[in-house]
Amino acid sequence: MKIITIILVLFVAFEHFYFLILEMFLWTKPRTMKAFGTKSKQFAEDTKVLAANQGLYNGILASGLLFSLITKDLGVAIFFLACIIIAGIYGAYSTKKIKLFYIQAIPATAALITILLN
Repeated sequence: MKIITIILVLFVAFEHFYFLILEMFLWTKPRTMKAFGTKSKQFAEDTKVLAANQGLYNGILASGLLFSLITKDLGVAIFFLACIIIAGIYGAYSTKKIKLFYIQAIPATAALITILLN
């Protein structure tokens, strides 16, 4: 695995571990609410369990990417990167926030391209 691929995959994994922290542990904090565009503290409280579930999935994606690096299994990396790309596309489409696409799908796409070009 080339160093650029490793760096990009680590970056995407780091992003998703960060999302896990935000969604599972900091969902009702003002800074996280601002980042996700949460309108009110009450809404954040009401959706806390849903956000934690979403955070868990982000952690699973990140763990899968780390597993692919540890085992040097490009197939596993391709699978998890493809899942992240699809999630980024759907998230941007369903929320009408293109920023989601750039934050989630573009880095994963860059990592996937480096794998496919090897």
